[in-house]
Amino acid sequence: MPGSHSEAQPLRDALAATTRAQIVGAAAALFTELGYVSTSIGAIATRAGVAVQTIYNSVGNKAAVLSAVLDVAASGPNAPTPVPTFMAERTQAANDAAEVIAILADWLVEANTRTATIHWIIRQASAVDEDAAELERTRSKQRLHNYGLAAAALRERGGLRNGMTDEQAAATIWSLGHPTAYRSLVIDGGWSIEAYGNWLRGALESLG
Repeated sequence: MPGSHSEAQPLRDALAATTRAQIVGAAAALFTELGYVSTSIGAIATRAGVAVQTIYNSVGNKAAVLSAVLDVAASGPNAPTPVPTFMAERTQAANDAAEVIAILADWLVEANTRTATIHWIIRQASAVDEDAAELERTRSKQRLHNYGLAAAALRERGGLRNGMTDEQAAATIWSLGHPTAYRSLVIDGGWSIEAYGNWLRGALESLG
């Protein structure tokens, strides 16, 4: 029938998204329970109720699955919209540099709170698994790139009056918001989320 293919595509897309969500959810639970190294693709498939090949077709290898787990955790209620997409919308809506800094501080609290466990799993896995180590390097570079866009937004709104370049501002945001800093201060150091957020806002104001 004419149009039947196009009509069926949304259903196929929805089923594929559901399957992917099942896989990522199962993987997140197993990585948290067992760690990355001890979690096999077979175990993820069993927990998700899918075939092993479905995981490779839908997401990829184990490192790709871990990357997808991080994406979902980072996006949170905004999933499946990627973080750079909705963060660009937030910063573009800011009227001045102070608003951009507030958005960044709130985001870093939000993101690190949701992703701390996943980042810790990646850090542990990277010591023994090259794919996980490459994932850690890649995601770190991506964050630095994205913070460069935030730095540009700051400059466009009158920020970076202290002579900082966009690259230096991006490195400052990257360092302050690094998952390791969150873990050291909040999880290991016992800081409250409120104290962490206040510290971030104060430190980021140096970019104004």
